[in-house]
This record gives sequence, structure tokens and C-alpha cells, in this order.
Amino acid sequence: MLKAVILIGGPQKGTRFRPLSFEVPKPLFPVAGVPMLQHHIEACSKIPNMKEVLLIGFYQPNEELNRFISSVQQDLKVSVRYLQEYAALGTGGGIYHFRDQILSGSPEAFFVMNADVCSEFPLQDMLNFQKEHGDAHSFIILGTTHSPALTNQPPTKKPGTFVSDVINCGIYLFTPDIFEHIGAVFQKNQKELIDEQSNGWLRAEVIRLEQDIFTTLAGQGKLYVHKTDHFWSQIKSAGSAIYASRLYLNQYHKTHPERLATRRDGGAEIRGNVYIHPTANIDPTAVLGPNVSIGTGVTIGAGVRVRESIVLHGATLQDHSCVLNSIVGWDSTVGKWSRVEGTPSDPNPNDPYAKIDSETLFRDGKLTPSITILGCDVTIPSEVIILNSIVLPHKDLNRSFKNQIIL
Repeated sequence: MLKAVILIGGPQKGTRFRPLSFEVPKPLFPVAGVPMLQHHIEACSKIPNMKEVLLIGFYQPNEELNRFISSVQQDLKVSVRYLQEYAALGTGGGIYHFRDQILSGSPEAFFVMNADVCSEFPLQDMLNFQKEHGDAHSFIILGTTHSPALTNQPPTKKPGTFVSDVINCGIYLFTPDIFEHIGAVFQKNQKELIDEQSNGWLRAEVIRLEQDIFTTLAGQGKLYVHKTDHFWSQIKSAGSAIYASRLYLNQYHKTHPERLATRRDGGAEIRGNVYIHPTANIDPTAVLGPNVSIGTGVTIGAGVRVRESIVLHGATLQDHSCVLNSIVGWDSTVGKWSRVEGTPSDPNPNDPYAKIDSETLFRDGKLTPSITILGCDVTIPSEVIILNSIVLPHKDLNRSFKNQIIL
């Protein structure tokens, strides 16, 4: 019997995801038409013997999270529960705190996944890899190749240290033995705090798998990396959500062809991979794609062009507007003949192992050109251009903007 744990973090994280994370917890943000977390749970539900999926985080349980859990359990026929941490305990502290819940029913192994990654989730491959190594006590990390940045080092000179091009994907396969290793770190933390005579009982339970556990396990020969060639990317910023949407939409050809829109007689022109919610109302003269996701109740007028963008629930794109490399927030309106455009933040297309970089919002005191984000309930007037800008929720704009954060 197997289980899976998805680490979903909490509200003080996801600052790079603002203003979108103001409206919805980041793990529930729709990527390729469904909440980010649903891709993880769908992958888990396909694994034979998957008993339960546990979500661990420190969000206050809210109606949206409860509704998502109820809906995904019904659709995927897998048990999903949310376990709330009393504080941010780190990637290792969270699973250690809830070890009794994870071990309940005596699973032989369990997956641990970070919520903010987009992946094909080759979970069965990881199980096969563990069996092939024949060591029941080994732990598996999913790794992928990442082309390191070029350095100015002369090519004739050998580097002093080996720098691997394999990076950690934030997806792990553990046996219950992992809790002995996390427990040892917890005891060590407690002892150090007592020695320091610090009233820091809370901090003893803050444990990070990557820094506190994996280094020791690797030294003991108990940690293996299963290297995958399947797609993988982080979803740290709103720009990376558009890139993740592209990867998932492409995967739908194999996994969910019914989610991909096709052109019907008299319908809008579809180019490439596009997801359209059945409740959206789209004029037949609109042109959508590639890499477009249209949410529930969206209205798209005559002659509208949308490319490389996510349009969220209830938004309206009026006649002849153009939306490129942007996220249009819930219930927002883009006026007639207006243009909302961003700069794509894609990895190097000529490098098969390139990964998307986590861009900082500012560089040299200036806003880094990136995708344009309209928060919830933003109104863009007719005949203006919004370029490389972030617009916070509930704004009524009256002119064009470029490279601005509009508060």
C-alpha cells in the first residue's frame, strides 16, 4: 500500500505570485484549466495501491480548499485530506509532525511532492527504480538535467570542484525509515536548544529535507537519484505559470485529449494547444492560441486575439482587444481595441535541458520586463496599451502604462 504527501506551504509564501495569490491560495491557481494541485493528485491516482493523498500546509482551511478536496476526491476516486501545520515547519518538519497520519495503515512507501512544481510526475518509474536497486531502505529523489550557466573560466583550466548538472525536482519516494533520520535531526535540534538554554521548542521541529536530511543520507549511500527526461519546471512566479500551462497543455494530447479545444464549424479559430471551459462564451471571429487557457464564464468578443495567456474566471475581452503573454485576472475587463502584452520568460528554446529561471521582480531598481498581470476586477479602457506591467486588484485604469506596478 502506498501514500502520497503534497507540501502546499502557506499564505506568507508565494509573494512572487502576487497579486494572483491575493485571491486564491497559490496551489489552487488554475494551470492549463485545472488547479495546480490537481495535476499532482491525478498522477497519484493512476498509481495502483495508492491509498491516500495528504496535503500538508499552514493555510487556514477555507471554503475554496474544502470544495477542491471534495471535488477531486469524487472525480479521481482517491482519498484526499488536508493536515494543517501550526506554523511553517519546513519540508522535513511538516511530514515529521504528521508522521502518525502518514504511517497509519502501514504504507510500504510514500511519495513527497512540492506543490509548486509542474511535471509529468513519473511516479511509477520511481517505484520501478527503487525495486531495481533491491534496497528496501533506500530513498529516491527525482532529478533532471539543468544546463548550468556559462562561466568565464578558460576552457583549458579544470574546475576545482565538480558541479553536477542534475537538479532536485522536489519529488521524492521514501520508506517509513525516513522518520528515523528526521527524528535524529529533531533530537539534535532539541539538544542544541537546551544547551543554549533557549525557549525555542518551536524551532526544533523546523527541519528541511534538502539541507538537514539529504546531505547525511547521501554520505551514508542511502540516497539515490532517478534522473528523468520527462518535462519539469518550477512554478515560483506568475510568468512560470504560463510556461507550466504550455507544458501541461502539450501533455493533454496523451493524458486528457478531451481538455483540448478543437475548431468547430462556425466556431473561433484555434491555433495549437488551447483549453476552453465549456461555460466560456467566445465569438466565432476570435483567434486563440497557442498556449491559451480560458476559465469559467469568460466572454471573448469579435476579432479578439489571445496568445500565450491565461484568462481567469469571469473576465471579459471586448471586441478587437489583443492579449499576449499575460494573465487576465478574475472578473477583469479589457476594453475594445486595447492591447495587454508582456514579455515571455521562457527558457532557452535551443537548449533541451534549459529550465525557466526564477526572475526577480526588480533589477537595478527597475521592474524586470516580464508577463503582464491584471489582478482581480481590473478594468482596462478602450484603445490603450498595457505593457510589461502588474496591475493590483480593483483598479480602473484611464490610460496606457509600460513597465509599471499599478497600486
